[in-house]
Amino acid sequence: MLTTIDKETILKFDTPGPRYTSYPTAPVWSDAVNEAVYIKNLSAFGVCDKTLSLYIHIPFCESLCTYCGCNVVIRKKDERFGDEYIEYLDKEMALVYKHFGRRKKVRQLHWGGGTPTFLNEAQIERLYTATQKYFDIDPAGEIAIEIDPRTIDKSKVQKLRALGFNRVSMGIQDFSEDVQKEVNRCQPYRIVKGFNDWCRGLKFTSVNFDLIYGLPRQTPESFQDTIEKTIALRPDRIALYSFAHVPWLKKHQQKIDAALLPSNDAKLDIFLRARDALVKAGYKAIAMDHFALAGDELAKAFAAGTLYRNFMGYTVKPADEYIGLGMTSIGFLENTYVQNHKALPAYYQALKDGHLPVERGMVLSEDDMIRRWTINSLMCRLAVDKNVFQEKFQASFDQYFKEEQGHIRWCVDNDLIGLNNGRVEVLDLGKIFIRNVCMGFDYYLRQKEAHQKFSRTV
Repeated sequence: MLTTIDKETILKFDTPGPRYTSYPTAPVWSDAVNEAVYIKNLSAFGVCDKTLSLYIHIPFCESLCTYCGCNVVIRKKDERFGDEYIEYLDKEMALVYKHFGRRKKVRQLHWGGGTPTFLNEAQIERLYTATQKYFDIDPAGEIAIEIDPRTIDKSKVQKLRALGFNRVSMGIQDFSEDVQKEVNRCQPYRIVKGFNDWCRGLKFTSVNFDLIYGLPRQTPESFQDTIEKTIALRPDRIALYSFAHVPWLKKHQQKIDAALLPSNDAKLDIFLRARDALVKAGYKAIAMDHFALAGDELAKAFAAGTLYRNFMGYTVKPADEYIGLGMTSIGFLENTYVQNHKALPAYYQALKDGHLPVERGMVLSEDDMIRRWTINSLMCRLAVDKNVFQEKFQASFDQYFKEEQGHIRWCVDNDLIGLNNGRVEVLDLGKIFIRNVCMGFDYYLRQKEAHQKFSRTV
């Protein structure tokens, strides 16, 4: 039976709110976290036995997709740009290594962008080799890369697999030519199928497709064709993201004609139809916006309650801490968020001067850590166990969140959550509007106009 939600319910929950890849969210960070703070944390981490995730940002794209919310740099294909960037990444890694004092074990490595496959084969190998010089990459860990199928051939895929990459994520968004033209990302189905076939032949552990709903000229019917084509290719995982239309933050999104965007009820209908089709095809719905085949590690981690969420998305191999390398990258170390310069010239200049390229961040308070854990539990496990909360923080959940009891009652009254045997459990409607559930535990959303910094939840 097809899932439907009436317009009155949609309007009730349609409000701006964070996606909670972090808490506190990035808009409240400041330049009070600087290089000195980061060096102190790197040194402390260097002498401990905590595990590490590593993210490397490759910002370059050959053209700008108008829906994009990432920090990218548009460059025509020229190996000089990649060579220069790798040179500065090497400088950054050398500085991190210096403050660590030793090679740290990496259980999760992720290359994102931008377009990591903007780099040619020689540059890919050079960067991977440089990373191994400063970090001990666990070959049994998750070694992942984001792929633009338009920028890759079979030889480059083979190179990635030979180096040790075992998971790939492919940017699809939508197979409709009308939608692709509207968002400046023309990508024929045959190219995607060819790449998918190569990955299968090379036995990558997991292949992920990124899809976006809510794009201009999308309809429930047109997106259903995208879903059917996706199911036919049978990726292990699917990320089904809501389009974050924030033209006041991303100026290039002003090129999108808002009149061509689906209405909020049509947008939700697109998602619900897609979700129903994916579940019917054998995919498990994972937390907020992911789907995975039952045998995939993501589905297994969700079932076991070991799923984790950070700036790299949902992950099955969370580390205690993570470090971001490259322009605009974000790390979390010793209860502190750190973000690099978001402008490429500033990133280069800091490293040229021998400094870590820190622009801003935030040191988390005890309250931040408690709320971060609570929101992460809701986002990843769709529940909060009050006994676990008590054991972890030596505090009663109900007493600690006494000011949030009104929000909790509102969630119960609106069938978003249930309270059962000492657990807060997210119900079916709450799974769709999980951001709304989490927002009530977000201290910083109490600030005037805080909501205006985020995309809408529908």
